[in-house]
Amino acid sequence: MAETAETKKAPPEKAPKAASKGAKKPKGESVRPDVATLAGIIVALAGIVGGLLLEKGSIQDVAQGTAAMIVMGGTFGAVLITTPLPVFIRAWKRIGSVFFDRAVSFTAIIESLIQYATLARKNGIVSLEMEAAAIPDPFLRKALSMAVDGTDLQEIRKMMETDITLSEQTADAEAKVWESAGGYAPTVGIIGAVMGLIQVMKHLEDIKEVGHGIAVAFVATVYGVGSANIFFLPAANKLRARMHEASLLKEMTLEGVVGIVEGLNPTLIRMKLEAFNQHPAKPKKAKEAKAAKDPKAAQPAAKAASAKGAPQTAPAGN
Repeated sequence: MAETAETKKAPPEKAPKAASKGAKKPKGESVRPDVATLAGIIVALAGIVGGLLLEKGSIQDVAQGTAAMIVMGGTFGAVLITTPLPVFIRAWKRIGSVFFDRAVSFTAIIESLIQYATLARKNGIVSLEMEAAAIPDPFLRKALSMAVDGTDLQEIRKMMETDITLSEQTADAEAKVWESAGGYAPTVGIIGAVMGLIQVMKHLEDIKEVGHGIAVAFVATVYGVGSANIFFLPAANKLRARMHEASLLKEMTLEGVVGIVEGLNPTLIRMKLEAFNQHPAKPKKAKEAKAAKDPKAAQPAAKAASAKGAPQTAPAGN
């Protein structure tokens, strides 16, 4: 009875392992704040506000809620007229990638492709069927699954290149939303300034009020030009930079799968894929990792270190 009770409790211990396999994250991928974006916004605002304060101005001089409402409302209204609604919604969802970098390690992806190439060279490409189904990256999973199914190499390349092109077009349409906002904002700011001047002209009898009103009227221009050049246009360029990096990664992945289908030596595949890696690992770190795995490799270094230390201890003996 005790043995049967233990065997009944054994299966639940295997369940978490299966669940963890299904929930594994893509290799080499991590999400972290984009320091460049945050630092850029802080530096730009600090320079503008700092210059204002040095000129004996105050933040209240440019803190005008009505001017902000005119500029933002007019800008996004114009963008909605220009852009289809689904693209506009996608662009708003994509704006998070301006502040957060989904960094992908090209080195980790290369190592994964080399493992698949080695396995396919030993046991045949059909042996990758289970591996392909468990790949978290949809692009690599699709390409490798087609290769395992025996799809013609030219057809694989054609379909995956079409996938890359469509992804680039989608990302470029989202970037154009913010680029359009950067084009409209300064003009809407001028509209806000003119509207402010119209209100000023109604009170020309009071010169002091006229001066104050003109100063307030031009705040809308500051908001329009500032938002366009500090955020809207830089955000569009950052999204395009993300798009180019993602396309480069997909092109590298495709070349790796093509090399696996052609049965190339994993060493040749590695040499081809390393050309795509813009941030290769430093040779020094690679040697240190090799020495850590192989204790024998670390012995010459230890002997050299002891040899250097020997002359320093010799005078103490005298």
